[in-house]
Amino acid sequence: MFPDLFRDDVFTLETARLFLRWPKAKDVALLIAEAGDRRVAEPHAVIPHPYRPDDAIRFVSEARSQNIEGKGVYLAITPRKDQDRLIGVISLRLRSTGEVSLGYWLGVQHWGKGYATEAAQAVLDAAFLYSDVKAIIAGVRVMNDRSRAVLERCGFQYAGSGMSERPAWGDRVSTDNYRLTRGTWASLKGWRAPLLTEKPEFRESA
Repeated sequence: MFPDLFRDDVFTLETARLFLRWPKAKDVALLIAEAGDRRVAEPHAVIPHPYRPDDAIRFVSEARSQNIEGKGVYLAITPRKDQDRLIGVISLRLRSTGEVSLGYWLGVQHWGKGYATEAAQAVLDAAFLYSDVKAIIAGVRVMNDRSRAVLERCGFQYAGSGMSERPAWGDRVSTDNYRLTRGTWASLKGWRAPLLTEKPEFRESA
């Protein structure tokens, strides 16, 4: 599904404040610390609580496998000034329906700074520019206003409500569903002017 460009662990995306790269084994301790907060885990379907070392190790292994196989794009969110410090994760995942879904989370201390929007815009730009994906979907729990605001700032449009499974929690919750088409993304492209660099990296103009 995803092009070879995304399937090499030298692939990175860069924004004004963030550096997005493949997850690595050295991220395990920070994954446990950041995703281990119940406030981070509870809104998400695939983050268990408590979040144990085995969960973090498994995530890194599976994320890298999905990236290599072209079934997903899982990237660690780090500050540009400290690229070893994981502060969250963002992903595009190919679902069994053939649709591509966006997911993301940030550690609590990094909320409210616009990082999720900045990371999401970079990943969406890369997906639409360098793959043939026609639309990207996302879902948020009804009570997750922060995540909903991120999607709306990125141009996602409301596509209805429903019940979604949370495999990590063994339950179902009410969710609002959103969709961003290539056409809508193109009409909003003024949010930045990206540039693919030699690494390859994904840069934005200052």
